[in-house]
Amino acid sequence: MAECDRSDRLAGNYFDAAIDLLRQVRDAEGDRITAAGELLADAVAAGGRIFAFGAGHSSLPAQDTVYRAGGLAVMNLLSVPGVVGVDVRPATLGSALERVDGLAAAVLDSSPLRAGDVLVIISLSGRNPLPVEMAVNARALGIKVIGVTSVAYAQATRSRHASGSFLKDHCDLVLDNRIPLGDAELTLPGIDAPFAPASTVVTSAIMQAMVATAAGVLAERGIDPPLLRSGNVDGGHDWNASVMGAYADRIFYRQ
Repeated sequence: MAECDRSDRLAGNYFDAAIDLLRQVRDAEGDRITAAGELLADAVAAGGRIFAFGAGHSSLPAQDTVYRAGGLAVMNLLSVPGVVGVDVRPATLGSALERVDGLAAAVLDSSPLRAGDVLVIISLSGRNPLPVEMAVNARALGIKVIGVTSVAYAQATRSRHASGSFLKDHCDLVLDNRIPLGDAELTLPGIDAPFAPASTVVTSAIMQAMVATAAGVLAERGIDPPLLRSGNVDGGHDWNASVMGAYADRIFYRQ
């Protein structure tokens, strides 16, 4: 966390902090990000489905991979009503729902996920019942789970799940976004609370790096990766219609 002495330096200091975190992730998590991309590629090659889930602001990096120009057409959002982003009023209700026992099992039972699929679960703290139970129940169903979380939170907080465990304890692969406790990168004299969160920037980069790796692995295996193009370039819509038609049985955001 950087302490600033002038408000006109804040923008630059924020960029410096975010860049430092991105470098940390690149250097420390690179091999695991590659492994995560390989899991996605394995699922595509085997005819499996891929879903991403996050609650609250942790949903934003998951949403950013869905129906995304330059991304895989087969990335789907596992949506839980009331916890996706801040689309519920009051917004605090979403935080409360993350602590409801049994919600994850109900979501998975009504989802298209099945054995052999891949589920990416994003949770900064990894301490609430919803992401923990999502991982536990998904693996019990034979689904591969990739967790994207902050290990620092697990080291400095108590789990809110009855087992005392965190998301990181129930994944096939864990990616540490290196976000420090509190998710605020800056301080300034005269402001009592730290500010300027970077978790969305860093976690979104992790997700896009994972998807990029999957595309490259598929190409290396001789499989044309099902990538989408921008609908705002000539021919983009026709390209996307062709890709989504070929993978219609694995795309759920059109239904």
